[in-house]
Amino acid sequence: MSQSGASRAPGDVGAESVVLAVDVGGSGLRAGLVDADGRLRANRTVPGPAGAGEIRDWWRELADATTGLSESAPDLFGAIAGICICGMTRTQVFVGADGKAVRPAIGFGDTRAAEVLERAEDTGDLAGLPEAANLNPYHPAARLLWLKQTEPAHYAATAKLLEPKDWLAFKLTGAARSDAISCARLRAAAQPVGGRSLLDALGLDAGMLPEIVAPTAEVGRVRPGLPAPFDRLAGLPVFCGSHDTWAGVVGMGALVPGRAYNISGTSEVLGLITERAVAAPGLVTVDWGEGWQVGGPSQTGAATLRHVLRMLGREGEDPAAAVAALETAPRADEPPLFLPSLEGERVPYWDAGLRGAFLGLSAAHGPADLLWAALEGIALLNREVLRRAEAAAGRPAEVVRLAGGGSRSALWAGIKADVLDRPVELCDQSEAGLVGAAAVAWTGLGRYPDLAAAQAAMVRVARRIEPDPARAAVYADRAGLWAEMQAATASVGRRLAGKS
Repeated sequence: MSQSGASRAPGDVGAESVVLAVDVGGSGLRAGLVDADGRLRANRTVPGPAGAGEIRDWWRELADATTGLSESAPDLFGAIAGICICGMTRTQVFVGADGKAVRPAIGFGDTRAAEVLERAEDTGDLAGLPEAANLNPYHPAARLLWLKQTEPAHYAATAKLLEPKDWLAFKLTGAARSDAISCARLRAAAQPVGGRSLLDALGLDAGMLPEIVAPTAEVGRVRPGLPAPFDRLAGLPVFCGSHDTWAGVVGMGALVPGRAYNISGTSEVLGLITERAVAAPGLVTVDWGEGWQVGGPSQTGAATLRHVLRMLGREGEDPAAAVAALETAPRADEPPLFLPSLEGERVPYWDAGLRGAFLGLSAAHGPADLLWAALEGIALLNREVLRRAEAAAGRPAEVVRLAGGGSRSALWAGIKADVLDRPVELCDQSEAGLVGAAAVAWTGLGRYPDLAAAQAAMVRVARRIEPDPARAAVYADRAGLWAEMQAATASVGRRLAGKS
């Protein structure tokens, strides 16, 4: 086999072949070499720079991770048959006609579009357009509107609007393509109703949308002439993939109707897979190919725990270690309730003005009680999302597949099983996003006929946690109080944040 891999074609896969799977996450980029059985043979993580949030030099991170793999596993690196990049969504890269980014990307948690969106909604020109109901500061159309009104020169210079994973594929292949799942909201905004689309109503250019292909479709081949180590990948197929949540769900074998998923990372993402499209208040319904996803991403997760630790004077402490220490830390019998909306909230409220709160504090409570309440508050938000999805589907989830950094804590997984009152399953491979991206590549290469077959072959359950009936009953009561607390404090939080 040649080192460049240029002679390799889809389907021309040797027994020792691997694929290069990449997961562009909120806190860093992960890359791995994964075989057709779903085994992660080598991996490398490049954390994002401290304080950079989700806006980073993804191309450099990909180069660093790929270089690390080529040096640590040279033989495997020479056996790469294909590439798939998946990653964070609701993040926009504005690409000019020259192929360069015209300005820094706008990240998934950014709410700068709120003010211009309020002005647009006040005009009344959006009435009757279906996608207008989903318009919020996190919507790609809202970010484009902000760019047009605030940075008109950058808007005029933008030829294509890409997400980070599509940007990296574009850098590798020169082709600007994306998938219908990642672009669901933007595509919906471009669909005309009565001869007029939401983009039309906002005065935005639908020509900025990339070409849409299937997640398992080939975006293009790695271009020759790229710097090392990409020169060794020249000629290899790059498959489209989709956003990180979708890839993680595939990688934990949860893209099956009746199963729910929870990806527990920088932010929490939860949803239910259904056989048909159903609508639930505040949730996103998207056709994911093997079923419909009803759920979506929150603003809360490990980032929330880091904020709480900072407020407790423990800034920089690893959230995983802090959670593990709770198993033996003395706590009061009844922890306070916690609303985790420290940075506004996406599902199910889509309100950038929401703020967090502790309620029920007493002199008996200490730092361990507050941290425990933070864990419960995040799980209670997950429960609210799951219950809305189940009500819309008319059935409870059979199981919740759990992945992400939060899945590495047995205590955290147990709290979620009790709060959700559903069995929680953990897979034997913690890097679900990489396994999902690999499943896409192996399907695109023809190793599996479809993603259902890839999931069945590449994903294995390592542990199942059943909810404790007594604790689940206690959490059912606390969930009711939590919902009352959220409704009662929302207006106050908005006013304190200057959003109302």
